[in-house]
Amino acid sequence: MARQRDSAEAQAKLRSEIEALSQDRRKFNAQLIETAARVRDVEAGINTTQARLDALNQQEALLRKSLERRQAVIVEIIAALQRVGRQPPPALLVSPEDALRALRAAITLGAVVPEMRVQADTLATDIAALVSVRKEIGSQRDQLANELDLLGREQLRVTLLVDQRQKKQASTEQALSGERQRATDLAHQVETIKDLIAKLEPGLDRTERTVRDADRGVVKDATQPELAALSDPGRLVPAIAFADLRGRLRLPVNGTRIHEFGGPDGAGGTQKGLSIAARPGGSITAPCDGWVVYAGRFRSYGQLLILNAGGGYHVLLAGMERISVDLGQFVLTGEPVATMGGGSQASPAGASGPKQSVLYVEFRKDGAPIDPSPWWATDESEKVRG
Repeated sequence: MARQRDSAEAQAKLRSEIEALSQDRRKFNAQLIETAARVRDVEAGINTTQARLDALNQQEALLRKSLERRQAVIVEIIAALQRVGRQPPPALLVSPEDALRALRAAITLGAVVPEMRVQADTLATDIAALVSVRKEIGSQRDQLANELDLLGREQLRVTLLVDQRQKKQASTEQALSGERQRATDLAHQVETIKDLIAKLEPGLDRTERTVRDADRGVVKDATQPELAALSDPGRLVPAIAFADLRGRLRLPVNGTRIHEFGGPDGAGGTQKGLSIAARPGGSITAPCDGWVVYAGRFRSYGQLLILNAGGGYHVLLAGMERISVDLGQFVLTGEPVATMGGGSQASPAGASGPKQSVLYVEFRKDGAPIDPSPWWATDESEKVRG
C-alpha cells in the first residue's frame, strides 16, 4: 500500500512538472526529445543485456550437457575422494561449486590415480567454467532487472509528455476534424500509397503547403549542412533539407534490419522499403522533421503514419500498434510518434513469414519509392537526434 501511495505521489508530481513545462514550447519539446532518446538508449541496453544473457544461457546448457555425458567419470573420481575422506560425493547438478571443491581436493590429496588425473583436471576446468557462467548469468539478470525498472520510469515520463503534447495539440486544432474525416474517407477510396499521397496533399491548407514546398528556413548547402539548426526545439519548419541529411538519420526504432529495399518480397516482387524486427512495445521516433499528412489504418499496412519532409519527400512508417501524433502536426527529429505492438502483427505490405513485431519504413520522392539506405547513419556520432 505504501509503495502504491509513493508511486501515485510521484506520478502526480511528474504530471504537475510536465504541465508547468508545457507553458514553454521550446523547453517542452526539448524535454520530450531528450526523454525519448533516453528511452531508446535504455531499450538498446536491454537488447544488449538480453543478447548476452541468451548467449550465457546457451553456454551453460552446453557445459551441463558435456558434464552430464561424463557423469560416470565424475562419480568415479569423487568416489576416490569419498574413500579418503569418508564424505558423500556432492551432487554436480545441484551444486557445481561443491563438486569443483571436491575435485580439486581429490587432485590435491593425490586420491586420483595417475591415469585419471588428466580427466580430473579437464573436468575441474569445465566445472569452474560452469560456476563462472552461472555467476555472470546472475549479474546480467540483475542488470536486466535494473534496466527494465529504468525503462518503466522513462516510459512513464514520455507517456505523460506525449499526453500533454496531444492535449495542447487538440485544443488548438479543432478545425482539423474535417480534415481527419476526409483523410479517412480517402484511405477507403484509393488502392495505393502513391494515390493516397496525391489525394491528400492538394486538400491541405494552401498557405501551409506553400511553406512546406518552399522549405523556408532550410539550409541549402549540402556540403556543410548546419546541424546546429536541429538543436532549436521551437522550429516550425524543417531545419535542414531532407536531401541534405543523407548519412545522418537514425533508424526510427531499435532493432534488426530483416528486409532491405530492393530485396525479394516473397510475392514475386521487390521490397519498396526497409523492415526492422523490433522489441515489442518499443518506442518509435521521427527520423526527421516533418508534417503529419496521414495517421491511421491503411489496407495491408495496418497503422500507417506519413510524414511530409518537404522538397517532395515523404517518410512512411507502418506496422506499429499505436500512433501518438495527429494529422497536421509538425514533428521534430527524435520526437516520439508511435509505439510498437506486442509482436502479433505480420510484416506489412503482404510480406511472407511468421508474425512478429516489425516496423516497415519507406521513403518516397514525388510519390515514388526510393532506397532509404543512403540516409541512415553508419556511425553513432553522425546521427542527428534533434
